[in-house]
Amino acid sequence: MTRALMWLRREAPRSLLVGLAITLFWIVAAALAPVLSHFDPIKIDVINALQPPGGAHLLGADSVGRDVLTRILYGARMDLLMAVAGVAGPFILGTAIGLLAGYSGGWLDALLMRILEVTISFPYFVLVIAIVSIMGPGLQSYIISLTVVNWVTYARLVRAETLVLSNADFVLAARVLGYRPGRIMLRHIFPNAIIPSSVFLMTDAVLTIVLGSSLGFLGLGVQPPTPEWGVMIAEGRTYLGSAWWISLFPGLALCSLAFGLSLVADGMAQVLDPEA
Repeated sequence: MTRALMWLRREAPRSLLVGLAITLFWIVAAALAPVLSHFDPIKIDVINALQPPGGAHLLGADSVGRDVLTRILYGARMDLLMAVAGVAGPFILGTAIGLLAGYSGGWLDALLMRILEVTISFPYFVLVIAIVSIMGPGLQSYIISLTVVNWVTYARLVRAETLVLSNADFVLAARVLGYRPGRIMLRHIFPNAIIPSSVFLMTDAVLTIVLGSSLGFLGLGVQPPTPEWGVMIAEGRTYLGSAWWISLFPGLALCSLAFGLSLVADGMAQVLDPEA
């Protein structure tokens, strides 16, 4: 732990440090939401409806009197969950398919790549909306739709690396020693093949948060009254002229988290591939 902190202070790219600081801020804010605010994020308080920023409601209150700051803090939990769950499924599925296709080759590689080509031929956002519409709005539908649609990028990245690594000297040596294909893939190829996809994972987390908020804005994501930044932005669009704070502050929170994750992805790219 001490060595990691020393490395971060001395050698880590500034973009990585800033990105980690922003991301960590939102993680801590989400975890400490009940401590940072005494308001209930879903309890209606009509008396304080549309209260401007200041006083008890530091960032104002929404159209039914709920504290905007409180809902942003609790909404961070949902958006961070969407970021993690939204990339975990595609990453695991795509990595497994790419590793298997790249190492096996032959008819299995051809079959998996045809499935990939069929999946990628559909417009990404349209396909996600179609799946969510069929399954019904909600977090579970969102995660399943992303896993079904978004695995293709990870599969292509891992397959390309696996094709190169399959002819590397250390892999050829492992074959000569009689190691089983499963051990070669998991112990020798996998740790090296996932580097590009690990960098992309952070960038994909940004897109996942934006997509989840977009679905929430359209009414296809997390459903009210659960606090989620996209839903909050949608709820405030009717009051942009008179109560701008309802949409503005969740929008700024969304932009800051996306910016932080983008900086982390940029920093990881510099660390893992200094020549890029």
